Formats: sequence, C-alpha cells, structure tokens
Amino acid sequence: MRVLIVTHAERSHFLGMVPLAWALVTAGHDVRVASQPELAPVIAAAGLPAVPVGREHSFWRVLNTFSAFDPLADRLPLFGRADRPDEEFGWEELKDGYRRVVPWWWRVLNDPMVADLTAFCLHWRPDLVIWDPTTYAAPIAARAAGAAHARHMWGVDVLARVRAVFLRRRDEAGGGPADDALAGWLSRRAAAHGVEFTEELVTGQFTIDYVPPSLRLPGGPPLTRVPMRYVPHNGRSVLPAWLREPPERPRVCLCLGLSAAERSGGYAVSMAEVVEAVSALDVEVVALVSPAAGERLVTVPGNVRVVPFAPLHQLLPTCAAVVDHGGSATVLNTLAHAVPQLVVARPTFCEPVIGRRVTAAGAGLDLPSEEATGELVRDAVRRLLAEPGFAGASARVRAEMVAMPSPNAVVAELEEQVERHRAVSA
Repeated sequence: MRVLIVTHAERSHFLGMVPLAWALVTAGHDVRVASQPELAPVIAAAGLPAVPVGREHSFWRVLNTFSAFDPLADRLPLFGRADRPDEEFGWEELKDGYRRVVPWWWRVLNDPMVADLTAFCLHWRPDLVIWDPTTYAAPIAARAAGAAHARHMWGVDVLARVRAVFLRRRDEAGGGPADDALAGWLSRRAAAHGVEFTEELVTGQFTIDYVPPSLRLPGGPPLTRVPMRYVPHNGRSVLPAWLREPPERPRVCLCLGLSAAERSGGYAVSMAEVVEAVSALDVEVVALVSPAAGERLVTVPGNVRVVPFAPLHQLLPTCAAVVDHGGSATVLNTLAHAVPQLVVARPTFCEPVIGRRVTAAGAGLDLPSEEATGELVRDAVRRLLAEPGFAGASARVRAEMVAMPSPNAVVAELEEQVERHRAVSA
C-alpha cells in the first residue's frame, strides 16, 4: 500500500506516529509523511520521507497574542471537561464552544495546507491516509483522492466525545447548519475540492487508538477503533553518562512541558517553587527545564539535576515518581514504565481530563495548575513514594498497554480496513 501520514507542524504529535510509520515500512509498505515545512527536518530525522505542504501555521503566535485578554481556558470550555456526564453539557455552551475554537485553532492549523495537501494526494494516490485528529485537511485530501483514512489519536479522545454530545444536543434543540461552526467550515473547504461534508471528515472512517482502556472516556460515540500499544518514541537522543548509573536515592522527574514552555513562554506553575519544595524530600530530582526557564533558577539544591532534555524512555525506568503537565506523550511514557505520577494540568485542552483519568485508575494524582503550590506538589510526591497502591495501579495500567497489539501487529488490521472501505466505495 501507499500510506500517507499527515499532521500539522507539531513535533510531539508526529513523534507518537513514528512507531506505526516504521511498522508499515518494515511490512513493505510505501510510507510518506506530509506536514508544513517547519516539521520536515524532524520527519527526516526519524528516517522517513518528508513531504512539505502548504505554509507554516501561526497557531502559537495567535495563541500568545490573544491569551493576554482572552484566556485559553475560556476559549476551550468543552474539552477540558469532556469527562462530565452528558446532562451537564448545555446546547448553548456546546454551540458557543465550537464557534470559539474553530476560527483561532483548527482554521489556523489547517487552512494553510488544505490545497497543497490535496494536490499531493491527487498526484501520489495513497491507499490510506493516517491523520492527526486536529489535522482536518487530511480527510478532505483523502476523500478527494479516493483513499481510506483514519485518525491516529495522541491522547484521550475528548474530540469525539464532545462532538457526539454536540450532535445529540443539536438534534434535540432543532438546530440547523448555521449552528455548527465545525461543519460549516469543513463543508466550505471540502466543497472546493469536490468533497461533500459528512461526519467522516471529523472522526475518520476508523480510529487508531493507543490510550489504554483504563484511561478512555466512557460513553463515547460508536466509532470503529483499532487499539494499538503505545511505544515510547522521543526522537533523537544520546544516553548521558549520569543515566548509566543507578540513583542512590528515589529519583523524581519534573517534566512540566518543554514544548509548551518554549512555545508559550513559560510554565503554568513556578518551576523554581516546585524544584525547591520537592528537593526538600529525601530524593534525587531530575528537572527537565527549558534553557530560558533554567536561567531563572537562582539556586539549585545539591540533590537536583537540571537538564534541558533527557530521553524519557531511558530516564523514566530509573524514576520512583514523576511530576508532569498532563501532556499525553509524557503521561503515556510514564505509564508504560509503571511509574506513579502527579499530573499538574493546565485548564486548557485534554490535560485536566487525562489527569483525572490517571487518578481514577489509581496510577497517580492530579492537581489543577491554578491551585498548585510547591507545598501541595511536595505533599503529593510524598504520597506517591510512600503509598504502594500507586505503583501497583501503574503496573496494572502498564499491563493493559502491553496486552494491546503492537504497531507491527496492527498493520494487518490496517490492510483489512483499507480493503473494507474500498469495497464499500466500489
């Protein structure tokens, strides 16, 4: 098969797709990765053919410009609470939520690449397009070229969950096309390439999902899901000398979002306060801190190691606890190594939901970033280290992950899905 993997230019989203990409390559399929030009060096560094399409998106510039007077949490009222019961979602809230999120987020990411991506698909004619779940340009291009297509999730599927509730509330309220900002935007973009809008452009023909059962949201829409084991992949890395020696005391990793800090100009909590508080415990602290934030650490205690980067799949097996920001890759990396974690989540996208799912599974604790203090973080870390139930629950979630089909095993299922969708289209 010819398989095209598509994501907008966001490194952390692409890295989660690399294990499946290489499984397809080693099974003999022709794989290419399309994204905006900024991501091409990252794709090439993973050993995969990069196809630059369209123009760079301006998402982070737009986000930082407007956040000062329109906080991100106010513009994402739906997704950070996607684990609420259905009855707690009001129609006006849902309708307004889509009207807010479509213009400044999904249009900004996708409009610069729709035309060029579609032109490439019409030229190359892939059999299957695998797409990041917010890269809506991809299903339009896939449909225009007659390819099967599937979402590749990078976290808890809050998108499909909220969409399902929105559609039910719309039908109950007797809403029409003018009430659906997402469908309106996608309909216009799809029509320009001869494609008619259906919900398939939102949720794919099927979904590849590496979130373990314990973390998935109950009551989601009836989608075809292909489960796949999460395989940690953190990009190019060199194993540092200090990681080759076992720690003398319990090691605690502080990873509050390197990419987010670099893009948005800082952390959601005071890194200096957290470092000082956690280092007061009888532990060794490894703080993954962006260079700019590291310069603001006036004093660094003797039991703290500050580094700008360490390969998580090498660091986490040596850790007894992790403090993270709720990013899907970090949370799943941590669970893959059965390490208890404290999720200090921003009130933005799916991070609060992921944190609460980790807590519900017993594999850690969660703490909203706006409530976090150094003292509360230290107390939570102390609990993670002292109470064995957290490690036991983390091991149970890891066992769920290991039981899921590997990327190599999933390739056969993808081949069957492509044939199935070809038969339906014939």
